[in-house]
Amino acid sequence: MAPWKLPLVVCAIAVPIVVGTLLGGPGVGVALAGLAGVGLVYWAVQLRPRGGIGEAPGAQVRRRLLVVVSQAVEDGATTAAIAAEAGIDGSRELAEVMVLAPLRIGFLDRWASDLEPAREEAQKTLVISVASLARAGVMAEARVGDEDIVQAVEDQVGSYAATEVILVTAPDAEDPDAARAATELAGRLRTGFRRLVARSDGSADPRPDGAG
Repeated sequence: MAPWKLPLVVCAIAVPIVVGTLLGGPGVGVALAGLAGVGLVYWAVQLRPRGGIGEAPGAQVRRRLLVVVSQAVEDGATTAAIAAEAGIDGSRELAEVMVLAPLRIGFLDRWASDLEPAREEAQKTLVISVASLARAGVMAEARVGDEDIVQAVEDQVGSYAATEVILVTAPDAEDPDAARAATELAGRLRTGFRRLVARSDGSADPRPDGAG
């Protein structure tokens, strides 16, 4: 952090406490300080390093496919697209497959520090997705990941050594956070990357460049 930013951080914490206490008492000051803290956390996240993610796969490396699902995979078109990418149709070497479901934490759950509903929802997404892929002949491991999709991928790529990543999302208007994550992953992943947009009519829109 640049030296000039530290006083700004201190002011961002101290000023709300002082102003809130003077205007509404200690309770208001503490509440405003909490909001300032949330804003600082968000700001810090935005400043995280933006380097490349993963390693470019070598010619002799076994294929490992990481399927990141921001929603459950259950329609036929999306399932078939993933199965083809995994090599079930015989067009390429069979890939080891892992399905990763990032946590989707609601505002109230975050405020209450209650992650259990989000974890249960992610596990439900995994059960549906893995079962759908199994019916198409794809056997996959399943894991729950960080609520930040990009961070979840970065964490998993480091330990799983994926050679290719597929991100399954809803259309942009329904899930703008996933759309932004797709754009960032397309620019940062050193592995192969493909985005599948699962639509309500059962079709899958492939977006290999992650564009919205």
